[in-house]
Amino acid sequence: MWKRDEAVRPTSGPPAATPQTPVSGGASSRHEASHHMEKDIVNIGKSVVIKGELNGSEDLTIEGHVEGTIQLRDHVLTIGPNGRIKAQVFAKAVIVLGEVTGNVTASDKVDIRDNGSVDGDIVAPRVAIAEGAHFRGSVDMQRKATPATQTKPAAAQPAAAPTAPPAAAQTTSVAAGQRVGA
Repeated sequence: MWKRDEAVRPTSGPPAATPQTPVSGGASSRHEASHHMEKDIVNIGKSVVIKGELNGSEDLTIEGHVEGTIQLRDHVLTIGPNGRIKAQVFAKAVIVLGEVTGNVTASDKVDIRDNGSVDGDIVAPRVAIAEGAHFRGSVDMQRKATPATQTKPAAAQPAAAPTAPPAAAQTTSVAAGQRVGA
C-alpha cells in the first residue's frame, strides 16, 4: 500500500539508489532471460553509415547504410526495409527487406522478401525470392559439403563427379533486368 512518507523519501540522497537497483536488476534479469531464450541481436539504425569491413559474432539487423564487406559467418544478417547495402556479404543466413548491391554468400539460406532487392550474385544452398521482390544476378545453389567430401583429398573428388547432378541443374541464372515474381 502506498504511503506518502515513502513517496517523499526517494527525493532525499541515499534512498534514491533503492529504486534504481530494482530497475537495473530487472533489466539484467530480463536480458539474461532473453539471452537464454534467443541469441543477441544487434541493430544498426537508419541514421548510421558504415564504410569498411563489418565483422561480428552475433545476429545483426541493418536499417542504415553499409559499404564494404560484411562477415557474419555463423549468424543471421537481416537487411531491414530502410537498409541500403553496397557490400560483399558473407553470413549463415541473409534476409533482405531493403536493398543489397553486391554478391551475397550464405552457408544456409538467402531470403529476399517482398519489396526486397538484390543486385548481385547469390551463392547459397537454399534461396527464396518472394513475389514482388527484385533480383538481378545469378544464383548458385551449392550444396553443403558433407564430412566425407571434406576429408577426401582433392584428387579423389573428381571421381565422385559423375554421381553429382550436372552443373546446369545446380545453377540458375536470371537475365539482367528481369524482374523475379512479376
